[in-house]
Amino acid sequence: METPVESTRERLLNIAEQRFGEGGYEGTSLRAITVAAAANIAAVNYHFGSKEALLRAAVARAMAPVNTERRRRLDQLEAKGEPTAEQLIRAFIEPGLDLVLRRGERGPVVARFIGRVAFDPSQRIRELYAAESDPVEARYLAALQTALPNAAPESVAFGYLNMLGLLALHQSQALTRPPGAEPPGSDDGEDPGKLAENLIAFLVAAFDRGLR
Repeated sequence: METPVESTRERLLNIAEQRFGEGGYEGTSLRAITVAAAANIAAVNYHFGSKEALLRAAVARAMAPVNTERRRRLDQLEAKGEPTAEQLIRAFIEPGLDLVLRRGERGPVVARFIGRVAFDPSQRIRELYAAESDPVEARYLAALQTALPNAAPESVAFGYLNMLGLLALHQSQALTRPPGAEPPGSDDGEDPGKLAENLIAFLVAAFDRGLR
């Protein structure tokens, strides 16, 4: 059974994910979070210290399982030899989109939160996000450069950066459907499994054709 202190902390983190995901960091007041969480500013200060520290804790909590799974998959691939670009792309993309699958009803909230933070207008907030994801992401970039020996390192880095951006766009649900596209919930909608396959195929082709 959770103690009241643990419950308050979890409520603050859950509401922070939701509100930051919807309105961004600057567009979300600490008061709005505390009111929705049935808490107060003193509780934020006690558990986290500040609004930015609350955001950092929410990012760390959301990214921890993603980073762990990405690291596990990369370790597994490298233990078998030199992974291909396609294997690396899949090992990177699937855990990011699994945010939706593995968190039940909160999956879309967490995925949108991560996507929104990654694109926050504030460089400071983007750096905060990067601090939680950079160690494992740097390993993937190095592995991709090894898997694509005929491409210039800066070209691979450019493709990698665009892969990060495209994944974050899908996580934040910021992409607008063109006229005539299937609506959400259809077979071609936002099903994470099918989205992962489509995104992986697109990225593999982009790396193959763009980095020759």
